Amino acid sequence: MNEPSGWRKLRNIVQWTPFFQTYKKQRYPWVQLAGHQGNFRAGPEQGTILKKLCPKEELCFQVLMKDVLRPYVPEYKGHVTCEDGDDLLGDFTSPCVMDCKIGVRTYLEEELAKAKEKPKLRKDMYEKMIQIDSNAPTEEEHRLKGVTKPRYMVWRETISSTATLGFRIEGIRKADGKSSKDFKTTKTKDQVLTAFRDFVAGFPHAVPKYVQRLKAIRATLDVSEFFGTHEVIGSSLLFVHDKHNANVWLIDFAKTLVLPNGLKIDHSSRWVVGNHEDGYLSGINNLIQIFSELMEAGNGSPTAIVPTTVVTAAPDKTNEEEQDREEEIQKKVSESDTEKGEKPAT
Repeated sequence: MNEPSGWRKLRNIVQWTPFFQTYKKQRYPWVQLAGHQGNFRAGPEQGTILKKLCPKEELCFQVLMKDVLRPYVPEYKGHVTCEDGDDLLGDFTSPCVMDCKIGVRTYLEEELAKAKEKPKLRKDMYEKMIQIDSNAPTEEEHRLKGVTKPRYMVWRETISSTATLGFRIEGIRKADGKSSKDFKTTKTKDQVLTAFRDFVAGFPHAVPKYVQRLKAIRATLDVSEFFGTHEVIGSSLLFVHDKHNANVWLIDFAKTLVLPNGLKIDHSSRWVVGNHEDGYLSGINNLIQIFSELMEAGNGSPTAIVPTTVVTAAPDKTNEEEQDREEEIQKKVSESDTEKGEKPAT
């Protein structure tokens, strides 16, 4: 495909789910993936999209293409140039899409530290706070009609299930095209269950496939060198289903950083400033638990569990070490299927 002159560079062409309609000739409108309005555009090849340039995320994708997590992330295919900066919504082939932000916080420790250096009262953040909960500000904050950015950043995580369950719903797009991002105060397990139940309504086959895929992701995370050496902040899981299939993808790595000085984290311990814990596994485990409860309640048949189709290419198995890792992952998935008694963190 020839590149029209004047196209500016964008990066991160990634293999995606097969749920995009064929793009219009010579025009690739930006699409909205739940909470990601304006970040994506249909790609030049069917089954691909373009994603706006983020150097940090590009580095993560380059590493992930060589990691055991490769089947669970969009396939990085390189750079391309494109024209037209219009922020338009594209069309899907009627899928349901949900974006869940994973982890117990969505800001880096360095972001919090920077915000604390010269804290200023922010009227805009105060107004955002009172729009959600008029009782949230202190008497002093009400009097000054302002809150500091660090105060707002920490508070923002406590009003949703980020702090309680290690994930939160960012947005949902239904098969009829209707979208909702009204999940800022969806906090309790029961509230999340209600939202998930509505998301999969009419698609009972999606629930067991989501459970299977999430368990495979968790088992792979346990043996992933990438996951073991990175702090994963602000990343999402993208849930997509239609009438025939369902899948989950790890996306958004703009805030994913190599852990400092060889520091090790377990991704589930309580976060305190300085320990870099992200709560990623806590979120995964609670997602598995909640979707499993939906399945057991009849929103998905337990007998309908089948392996989820992997859209991206699996890593080439060129040596015994990679084969051993695959066997270890499959063993962990099998063990996960027999686990009982998991409870969401509170």
